[in-house]
Amino acid sequence: MKQFEHPEDAQTLALAIVETIPEPFVVLDDKLGVIAANDAFYHTFDIDPTHSHGITLYDLDERQWDIPVLRDFLKTAIPEHKPIAGFEFEREVPRLGRRTMLLSARTVRYTGSGRSMTLLAFRDITEARQAEAQKQALLERTKELLAQQRVLFQEMQHRVANSLQIIASILMLKARAVTSPETRHHLDDAHQRVMSVAAVQNYLHLTDGIDQIEVAAYLKKLCSGLAASMVPETNTVTIDVTADKSSIPSANAVSLGLIVTELVINAIKYAFPKPRADARILVSYEVQDPDWKLVVSDNGVGRGEVNASPEPGSGLGAVIIDALAKQLDAVVAISSSEAGMKVAVTRATFTSRMPNTA
Repeated sequence: MKQFEHPEDAQTLALAIVETIPEPFVVLDDKLGVIAANDAFYHTFDIDPTHSHGITLYDLDERQWDIPVLRDFLKTAIPEHKPIAGFEFEREVPRLGRRTMLLSARTVRYTGSGRSMTLLAFRDITEARQAEAQKQALLERTKELLAQQRVLFQEMQHRVANSLQIIASILMLKARAVTSPETRHHLDDAHQRVMSVAAVQNYLHLTDGIDQIEVAAYLKKLCSGLAASMVPETNTVTIDVTADKSSIPSANAVSLGLIVTELVINAIKYAFPKPRADARILVSYEVQDPDWKLVVSDNGVGRGEVNASPEPGSGLGAVIIDALAKQLDAVVAISSSEAGMKVAVTRATFTSRMPNTA
């Protein structure tokens, strides 16, 4: 490095460097007396430069810098000549009030003389810390609101479950009390619809409001509940689920669950009029992003119609399934034969890899 011919040149350069630093900067001697400081230091802390040279840092500004935590830190750090970065402290600043400052420091020892000087740079991080505090407070408030929302959601789910149970019980009692076969049929049908909604609602209650529902676990839990509640003791029907690993929004899960529940209950009620040991219903779900296919098939008696799609007015169940499928941007296709019946709900068309019973 080129040496300066005159010491004054080096001093001039050093002072120029100090002045170009945009943040408050001060140079101290080995007794922590002020050797030089830039305008940012004097302006920020409202210090008269004509009464600062040679005065120790702690005596500046009517001893406003005599901060115990700062004194203890510098007393320990400076003799070790270790660079200091990120030391945070607070002090009152004229015109600005209480400020949070970040201190960086480096002690330089002169060769041969044993003397040293210390360079201190300050950065005002008050706004940054306030923003962090506000962000943390907002986060805590958000967590609190989410917890309240979760409690309200659980309470709503509980009330809905109780209401559905009451409605289902009333429908069942009415169905048993009436003498008209047609009226009993309609009441049984209404009871079936309530049970469909209850089955889906029960599973979604267990997910505790999760935005994304894992399909395989959802369908298995749903069908397990249907098997336990809907399959008569006198008629053994196995319900199997085969599903690709995927997740869907909870809103879509409601529609999908209602479709599966409707189809499975229909199969339980009508596919096996006579008990048989090999009675089986298979629910399959496969994905080819972004498309998917749901199939509910059975090895029952079928209905004698091949490739027939449900038409509006052909039955309440068909209308419900068709409406739910449209919500999912899917189409419904039914095939039936002596080997059983299959209902496919498909978003887009692709070759199925899943087995089916029909």
